[in-house]
Amino acid sequence: MELDRTRPLWRQIAAEIIRRIESGTYSPGSRVPSTLEFGVVNATAAKAIRQVREQGWTRGEVGLGTFVVDPLPSGGGPNS
Repeated sequence: MELDRTRPLWRQIAAEIIRRIESGTYSPGSRVPSTLEFGVVNATAAKAIRQVREQGWTRGEVGLGTFVVDPLPSGGGPNS
C-alpha cells in the first residue's frame, strides 16, 4: 500500500481493506487481519477497521476478530 501524506492514515487503511474485499483478497466470511498486522499504532488500525464495519463491509465478533460480511451486498458494496 502506497501512503498518501495528504489523507489520514486510518482512511487509507480503511480504503485498502475495502479494496481487498472488493477484489476478493478478503472473501465473504474471511477474517480481516488484526490491528497488529497493519504495522501501525493500534488506535490507527482500530479506527480504520471501525470505519469499514460502520460502512457495512465487516462484522466484529468479540474475542474472535473482524470478518467480511457474508454475503456481500450487490451493487458494489454496502451503502451504494
